[in-house]
Formats: sequence, structure tokens, C-alpha cells
Amino acid sequence: MITGIIGKKMGMTQVWAADGALLPVTVLKAGPCVVVQAKTVERDGYEAVQLGFVDERPARVNKAIGGRFKKAGVPPTRVVREVQVKAGGDAVKAGDQVSVAMFADGDQVDVIGTSRGKGFQGVVKRHHFAGGRATHGSMFHRAPGSIGASSYPSRVVKGMRMAGHMGHDRVTVRNLKVVRVDAENNLLLVEGAVPGARGGYVTIRKSVAPRPVRIAQEPVKKKGKK
Repeated sequence: MITGIIGKKMGMTQVWAADGALLPVTVLKAGPCVVVQAKTVERDGYEAVQLGFVDERPARVNKAIGGRFKKAGVPPTRVVREVQVKAGGDAVKAGDQVSVAMFADGDQVDVIGTSRGKGFQGVVKRHHFAGGRATHGSMFHRAPGSIGASSYPSRVVKGMRMAGHMGHDRVTVRNLKVVRVDAENNLLLVEGAVPGARGGYVTIRKSVAPRPVRIAQEPVKKKGKK
């Protein structure tokens, strides 16, 4: 059984819950996807599938890459991701379609994406350094300070927090609740925010370690004195 699907971040909005709460949700265009390749334990050493996100704009690929899609009998896609396959279920083969119908309202999912790139940033923004005093005469405001001793070890220790490239990292947000599934329009509404900018591609999988569902209990009434 396939445990994930490729999605595209469309933006954020808000919806009303059944209990009257206003929930911030992220709208994801989940699929449709096609299986480009099915990996098996006998041939590849593990079990997984490569999915291709079917977009409105057809992909332009070279002859070598186009051969993979031609062998699977599916149109070329711009985005290809690999997801795991859970034991137990129907056998998956190349050419099978995967839709958002694999999820249901109330499910917990993990969303994997690439965070927004911030470029080259200093230590105050990148690592939340406090900086120096902002008073008159101070010459230490947003500098990193000491990065190591000169006598010993006479070098900068590996992993020292310094200025550098920020963002554009692989980020996984776990246990987001599925608020609504629109199978007709291939839309998935999840509560909260997901990494990446609008129009970015993400991988949506069933939660690996879901949170236990808490059942609301009625308060115990204390017996009053007669």
C-alpha cells in the first residue's frame, strides 16, 4: 500500500470547524500522480515506488529520461518523488494512478518540503543571537563575538554558529490534521502551515508516529453535603 503522494502548495485560508472554531488551513493540490517505477526487495533491496506528479503543463525531457516514462506507459512529468510502500495490500506496478482519495478527514499526515531561501544572513537573524548594546559609544551591535581561543585549540571548532546561507532546507512538519478532502478537485486541506513558498512541491505521507487521539471526558460531579 502506497503511503504518500506528491502535492503542490496553493496557499492558505481558513475554514470553520463543526464546533465553531476558526481553523487556519493550507490548501494542497495532492495529485493526481502516476507510478513511474516500482522497486522491490529482490531487485533493489527495498520496497518503494517512484511517483510522478501529473501537472497541467507537459514536461519536456530528453531521450534518455523519456525512456523511463515510455517503459512505464505514462506521460513525462516534471516532478518525481520516491515514497515508501507499507506491507500488506495490493501489489503496485508501473502505470497505476494515485489520488488524494487515499486520505480521509481527521487523518494525521507528515508534510515534507523545502523551506524558503533567505540568502546570506548574519548571526542575529540566522541563529537568533542577542547582539551587543545599542547605546552611544558601543561598537559591538550585530557581530558574532569570539569564535575561539588563540592559544588552544588555535582553530575554529567545527559546528561554530556563524553567518552564512539561511533557509532552503528540507523540512518535515509532522502530525498535521486533515481537515477536508476534495477528491473531485484533488485538493487536501491540512490544519496549520507547511514549509515552502506558494507553488512549491511537497510530499504528503501518512503520519509515521501519529499522536494519540484524546477523548474528552465529562467532568465528574462532586456529591454535595446534605
